[in-house]
Amino acid sequence: MKFFVDTADVQAIHELNDMGFVDGVTTNPSLIKKSGRDILEVIAEICDFVDGPVSAEVVATDYEGMIAEGNKLAQIADNIAIKVPLTIDGLKACKTFTSEGKMVNVTLCFSANQALLAAKAGATFISPFIGRLDDLNMDGLELIEDIRTIYDNYGYETEILAASIRTVNHISDCAKIGADVITAPPGVIKAMANHVLTDKGLATFVQDAKDAGIKIL
Repeated sequence: MKFFVDTADVQAIHELNDMGFVDGVTTNPSLIKKSGRDILEVIAEICDFVDGPVSAEVVATDYEGMIAEGNKLAQIADNIAIKVPLTIDGLKACKTFTSEGKMVNVTLCFSANQALLAAKAGATFISPFIGRLDDLNMDGLELIEDIRTIYDNYGYETEILAASIRTVNHISDCAKIGADVITAPPGVIKAMANHVLTDKGLATFVQDAKDAGIKIL
């Protein structure tokens, strides 16, 4: 499974990239706002050192506006994935972009029917939002399962990019279901290394080494 990091924080991306944990990056207007930087500037900087797809989202909601903005974003680098919303205009823009050989990430997916339409439109990635469904007492992971079944039934090549990841359990559950990609905040990805028994065992080893006077250097 591929790991995308969901942030516009360049320093945080660098840290994870140096550890080999970054296969791509996803951004959105909210993350760009949080970074306090110009969208074109920060996306260009990320693309400069991340080899995988970097999702940059349009802000227009109409077809013509999405096409104009998507083409502008695509000029930043070859690894740009144009991010469009799962609306009729967004799907229309998706079809146009993919027909031109551009990568497209269709975002804000909340149903299997929406995911099916995105695949028919040729989306490179479909981004179902797990956490936001969970917030409504709906099962976000069940949506991932449904999309996996549908895509496998018909051989769709659109990759399932599980988004709105809130916990480390979301990540392992998505891996078991067979999501192609997860995108998560840096803190959640780093938290995958944490376990109370690891901490407890390490504390014991450190104390025993100190008591025994063990020195390696």
